[in-house]
Amino acid sequence: MDSTEIKNTDTTAGITPMPRIGDKAPEFKAVTTQGDINFPSDYKGKWVILFSHPADFTPVCTSEFMTFAKREPEFNALNCQLVGLSIDGLYSHIAWLRIIKEKIEFKGMKNIDVTFPLIEDITMEVAKKYGMIQPGESSTKAVRAVFFIDPKGVIRAIIYYPLSMGRNFDELKRALIAMQTADTFNIATPADWQPGDDVIVPTAGSCGVAKDRMEAKEEGVTCHDWFFCTKKLSLEEVKHQKK
Repeated sequence: MDSTEIKNTDTTAGITPMPRIGDKAPEFKAVTTQGDINFPSDYKGKWVILFSHPADFTPVCTSEFMTFAKREPEFNALNCQLVGLSIDGLYSHIAWLRIIKEKIEFKGMKNIDVTFPLIEDITMEVAKKYGMIQPGESSTKAVRAVFFIDPKGVIRAIIYYPLSMGRNFDELKRALIAMQTADTFNIATPADWQPGDDVIVPTAGSCGVAKDRMEAKEEGVTCHDWFFCTKKLSLEEVKHQKK
C-alpha cells in the first residue's frame, strides 16, 4: 500500500485526515441557507473561503458571522465567495440568522443580513472530509477552520483557530490579496506585507542573474543579497489586478 492509499484510508476514530495545501478541494453536495450547492464546482472561476464554526447560537460565532456578513462586499469585490458550515441543522441555521438580523447589535453592527450560504452538516460528512472535527478540541463541534480555495478548485491556504478565539478578518482579507497578487505578478510577499508594500522577486536561478542583480543591472530591483531581492508594486497595481 503506497502513501496515497494510506492517507485515503486512515480513518482513525472515524476522522478522515484533512486535505493539504495543493490538494483539490474535496467535493460534496449540501443543503444550505441559500439552497443546494455542489462544491466546489458551483464556484468555478471564483476564489472561495470555506469556513467552519462550532455551533449556532454561540457568542463568538455570532460576532464572526456579523463581521463576515458586513464585510462580504469586500470579499465579493475580490472575486471571492464566502461559504460557512457548522454541524447544526438547516432550521437551526435559519432561526439563528433571523435572531442576528432582528435582535443582535455588536460593535456598531445591527440589522445584519447573512446572505452567503451556511451549510447544514448534521452528519458531519463535510466537516470530516475537511478535518474540521478535531477530537482533542471537541468531538461534537467543528473547530474554526478556514480553507482558501482558488478558481481552479485547489486549496491554497488553511488556517485553524481554537473554539475560544474569534478570527481576524483583516488577516483573512490580506491573505487572499497576497495569494492573488503572487499569482498575478509571479512574486512572493514578505512578513507583514500589505498591499502597496515592496514584494519579493523570485530568487536568481543562475550565477549570471545573481551577479546582475548585485551590480544593480536589473532595473527596479533592490537586492539585500543575491537571494533576497525586492521591487516596488504599487497599491494601484494590486487593486486593479485580475482576480
